[in-house]
Amino acid sequence: MRHWLVVLTALAVVSLLGAEERNLEHADVNLWKNTTFHQESVDCSRLTEGVIRAKIDGSWQEFEIRQLPSGFQEWSFGKRAATLERFRKHEPPELAGPHNAMVATSGIARSDSRFAINNAVKGMGWLPYDEKLVEIIELLELTIDEEFSAKLDRLDSLYKQGTRLYDPTRQVSLELYSTPEFETGTFLNQMVNPACAVVFLDIPSYEFKAIAHLMHPDDPKLTETEKLQVKYANLIHSYFHGAFDKQFIGVVYYVIEVYDNSPGKPEAKGKRVVPELPLMP
Repeated sequence: MRHWLVVLTALAVVSLLGAEERNLEHADVNLWKNTTFHQESVDCSRLTEGVIRAKIDGSWQEFEIRQLPSGFQEWSFGKRAATLERFRKHEPPELAGPHNAMVATSGIARSDSRFAINNAVKGMGWLPYDEKLVEIIELLELTIDEEFSAKLDRLDSLYKQGTRLYDPTRQVSLELYSTPEFETGTFLNQMVNPACAVVFLDIPSYEFKAIAHLMHPDDPKLTETEKLQVKYANLIHSYFHGAFDKQFIGVVYYVIEVYDNSPGKPEAKGKRVVPELPLMP
């Protein structure tokens, strides 16, 4: 009997420690209402004016939304086409390029860290113009069960349209892992402080500063356009990777500043290219 009491006590301790450890993947703030949330630190009501409002470091600020420059566009669309060609040849994708974005954030420390700063690699992509979303969603839904090679050709044809189809003022991603039970450092930071820096490992190397707008698919406060943005982000992810049994949090990164971090270019080395710096007198 004593032996079993010792075993049961040990199991109870392990269980408690496990629960305590799991609870560390949160911060000292409740961002959820049941199983959904609404990001209160971003105001998208003036997007048609080219302005986004965000609560940064405790105060509301206005930001003019900018376009990713032509150099970024040529690199991103060109490298994506090259990646599709690698898949056609059954070659693995490169880690460098426009899909793997390193997202730096700061806002609130998770309970397992003394630091609020965080960096994570996120899958990043282009988002069609708002007025094109329904058309592209219908196309993807209609062809999602086709052969993989046919889907590669279709993605290639879409990327070739460049900014005739895709909005150069934004990029889109998914927050795959955050739930009421587990929150990533990126999620926590962007919810309370949506300003972030996004860097791509490649040559040329670009960085843009952005306001991140997080949208839960079940948030009743989403506009019709925001619902379409979340649907597109999940659909393009499934189009390439296969079907998932849930809809993930969508994240739109609105571009505010762009920097050219390319090594070996005298005019680059971290120079801000959007908005352009004023000429020296």
